[in-house]
Amino acid sequence: MFFSNYGWLGLSLLSQLLLFRVCVSADEQVPLSAADTSDQSLLWGPYRPNLYFGVRPRVPNSLLAGLLWSRVDNYANVQNSMHKSTAFQRDLLIEVDFRHTCEQHEGMAGYGWEEYDIREGGRQVIHDAGNSLDLTIEYVKVPGPQGSSWGARIKGTPREDAPPIQLTTLVFYAGLEGLGSLEVMNEPDELGIEGEITLKGQTTELGEFKIDITTGPETNSPPPKNHPAWGAKPLDRTLVASQQVPPEAIWQVKNVMFGMMKTEVDALIAKYGQDNAPPPYHMFAIPNNVQTGNLHLVQKTFQGEFEFDIVFNPSSTPSSLSSETFDKHIKSVSKSFTKKFEKIFKPQPPFNHSKYTKFSAAMLSNLVGGVGYFYGDSVVDRSYAPEYDEENEGFWEETAEARTRAKISQDPAAELFTSIPSRPFFPRGFLWDEGFHLLPILEWDINLTISIVQSWFSLMDAEGWIAREQILGPEARSKVPQEFQVQYPHYANPPTLFMVLETLVERLDSETYTPSQTASIKESLRELYPLLKRQQSWFRRTQWGDIKSYDRDAFSTKEAYRWRGRTPQHILTSGLDDYPRPQPPHPGELHTDLISWMGMMTRSLRTIATLLDETDDAASFKASETAIIRNIDDLHWSSKANTYCDATIDDYEEHTHVCHKGYISIFPFMTGLIAPNSPRLKAVLDLIADPNELWTDYGIRSLSKSDEFYGTGENYWRGPIWANMNFLVAKNLYVSPPPLPAPSTS
Repeated sequence: MFFSNYGWLGLSLLSQLLLFRVCVSADEQVPLSAADTSDQSLLWGPYRPNLYFGVRPRVPNSLLAGLLWSRVDNYANVQNSMHKSTAFQRDLLIEVDFRHTCEQHEGMAGYGWEEYDIREGGRQVIHDAGNSLDLTIEYVKVPGPQGSSWGARIKGTPREDAPPIQLTTLVFYAGLEGLGSLEVMNEPDELGIEGEITLKGQTTELGEFKIDITTGPETNSPPPKNHPAWGAKPLDRTLVASQQVPPEAIWQVKNVMFGMMKTEVDALIAKYGQDNAPPPYHMFAIPNNVQTGNLHLVQKTFQGEFEFDIVFNPSSTPSSLSSETFDKHIKSVSKSFTKKFEKIFKPQPPFNHSKYTKFSAAMLSNLVGGVGYFYGDSVVDRSYAPEYDEENEGFWEETAEARTRAKISQDPAAELFTSIPSRPFFPRGFLWDEGFHLLPILEWDINLTISIVQSWFSLMDAEGWIAREQILGPEARSKVPQEFQVQYPHYANPPTLFMVLETLVERLDSETYTPSQTASIKESLRELYPLLKRQQSWFRRTQWGDIKSYDRDAFSTKEAYRWRGRTPQHILTSGLDDYPRPQPPHPGELHTDLISWMGMMTRSLRTIATLLDETDDAASFKASETAIIRNIDDLHWSSKANTYCDATIDDYEEHTHVCHKGYISIFPFMTGLIAPNSPRLKAVLDLIADPNELWTDYGIRSLSKSDEFYGTGENYWRGPIWANMNFLVAKNLYVSPPPLPAPSTS
């Protein structure tokens, strides 16, 4: 392998990036389940990852469930703004720290899944420092013949800095977006409901079901009874409020809840006055109002530690899951996760210490725990303005003007099953992020990986375009500034899903799977194959680079590429946003990263075509792959800078290189397009290994330390170390042994 030559470099990077060596044999691989079983085990989940805890099925316009909570033991946050009654009532609802959607600056000391398998469940811990509460959510799924049961055990523990008497209120809600029914089965009681709360519902896709919200153990304590308001609303009971809301507004349940609470606040202030206002836990309470509706809120208030369960069961499989069996299932899920993790990812020294295992398990769990299901329409500019071809000098100004007069359309509703890059900031699908997300998920769950890839390619339009950001529906759009909501059918994004498929084929070649598993994977690839070809064709038509107009000397007159969507400051479509590029932008530019991605994509298609016995296609892809590799050297290698560079056209209409050493310079290597005997390889490895250029003890910099733009501007891709790029470096160091003497390790 590589270690006989530049092994020091490979070992160092691998030790930093690859905590575990993946050793999967046919008898160890998680079995490929039949399609119907796989769909059932993936039907339910915490598929609303934009929330701290939100559950839904992979069904459009269906049941949505979630949890809100807040500390309610004092008015300290609002005392300073109590100038008059109306301000007091308004500030009460604004200032209380109700948690619901994941937010970046909300006083959290951390949150995430410590263990999580999408098919069985896991444990999420939320360290809510702002509310002095540690919240543990243990989520389990139990398969049944007509659908899975699921449950969540909600456990709260005051943090060390909590007041002696900490009061916490929690609101669980369930709402129905589409057709069907959802009702509270308990008899209404104007004082609140004692005992377990049961919701019963029905939809065409889910059939009949019920949701039980338990009282929890006897150790649960209600808030103190210290105000006359207790008589009308004793908080040792559970409050239930029902309301009919527009189906498209159910996701805005927090506003609905605040509207309910404001009505209660107004009534309490009118009755008792500000000077004798009830304590916060009475003020921040929903009305007790059980009635017909498509949205039901269930509120519990506790003193100190607390615990209760939420249990969903299809009516066709009664009692599959209950509070009595919850402990057994929780232990089983945890044991199963640990066993599976240790079986698939084998810790290697020096990373076989328990602290690394715990860290790595949490990393994987949060990656899989970030998988969500999204459904809704999207905002697309389908004006196809001629300016969008970006063929004239100053094209970025023309395209900006064209966008101001474009008629934006709403594309029909679509669905996406995806692993999101960030729960608080980017809770939606990102095309190029997805490929990197799926590489470790592929090791963990092959069927999940294939389901996500299929979901993405199902979004492809007739031309072969997939929007680089999937902002589906109003809830997803609520987290995106308006200027970034519109998608453009001439914008590309790195085709990283082809990396996943190429890795999958490599594993088939290594006989990782049994014959039946291999046949199932091949069938999935065969179904995808026409879409893969269509997307490659779309890239070639829309992201082509101009060779002929500038008499460029290249092996092929066809294989050159340029990102569309360029501005002087950014190429957001490339994923490398602010990485330095030629200035000013020019229609004759050629981009090293894009031609490298095209080389990887074409190689991936060749391997898939070969696997599927598409011999003519395989030969055609091989010819294109060869031409791309030759043109990378002919068009992008700078003998002067001794590295790969972007190219542009100078004032004399001549081809010229613009070199900013960094990830762009090593992209052909990162995408596996530099052969072991390439004369360029030593220079690439020297660049990676030079601490004055890209090397650090923590990974490879995105931009050379010696570059004039290092650390400037937004400093997004101008020096920071990116794990996904470092993975590509490490992978290719590991698999590509160059015939070179090893440098001194001193």
